Amino acid sequence: MEFATVEEAQQVAMLLRSSTTPYIIIGGGSNLLLTQDFDGIVVRSAIKGRELSSSDEITVGSGENWDETVDYCLAQGLYGAENLSLIPGDVGASAVQNIGAYGVEAKDLIVRVEAVEIDSCRQVVFSGEDCGYGYRDSRFKHEWKNRYLITHVTYRLSTVFEPHLDYGNIRSELEHKGITEPTAKELRDVIIDIRKAKLPDPQVEGNAGSFFMNPIVSREKYEQLAAQFAGMPHYEVDAAHVKIPAGWMIDQCGWKGKSFGHAGVHDKQALVLVNRGGATGREIVALCDAIRCDVRDKFGIDIHPEVNII
Repeated sequence: MEFATVEEAQQVAMLLRSSTTPYIIIGGGSNLLLTQDFDGIVVRSAIKGRELSSSDEITVGSGENWDETVDYCLAQGLYGAENLSLIPGDVGASAVQNIGAYGVEAKDLIVRVEAVEIDSCRQVVFSGEDCGYGYRDSRFKHEWKNRYLITHVTYRLSTVFEPHLDYGNIRSELEHKGITEPTAKELRDVIIDIRKAKLPDPQVEGNAGSFFMNPIVSREKYEQLAAQFAGMPHYEVDAAHVKIPAGWMIDQCGWKGKSFGHAGVHDKQALVLVNRGGATGREIVALCDAIRCDVRDKFGIDIHPEVNII
């Protein structure tokens, strides 16, 4: 069931609140893992359109493609989303998942989320602060889950390009191309190249991109592990917390490139679980559980799936 306008979203809300049939609200489905058939109503936004609401703000329909929106913003001279290039999915999902990559998160850009409340069928507007954003997290994933149909998201970008280059291997890739002061387009192109080199094409080999979230641990825990594992990569979060790449830990546990039945771990990025052909959702979950167990045993850290498992 799709809705292409706010009015249609209100009609869908009316149907959902009066029905006893279970329902699920999805975006593009790229971050969804089904372990069984869903016997209910599947709801998705088909609202299109992008409107410049001020010199540095753009309001986008929740059914628009995210990466195409990043490209559109660059063409309009609006900057800040370049590091989020090639992330799959719809605009509405960016407000639910707080998508992020290479040191930038959607919450850094979102100023307003418009939605239809299912219980009342009325239009509501939330500020970015209202949404309670955290690392790959928001109130839409918890107390607000299945309560709202997101219709539009407004982002505040910048008319001045200020590149974020100090995450991952962005600088080294730019240097490899002989670029010292990238344009926004060059930065976007490098981000796309990096992602394509690390992540398999889901049309060729089934995957949901990064399967696990990078854990954030106390500085005390990080220092304990750093003393034990020389050269352990990390990213500063704040004075008391450090982020450790889950992919590195999974690799250290020997999982990179390994198969587990019909499922497996990508040979170029251990954060990505792949369908080798014919794997069921339950097989992917079994692989996920085995990896989590090994990481917990080796590092004393519990890593959590970023993928929504149903």
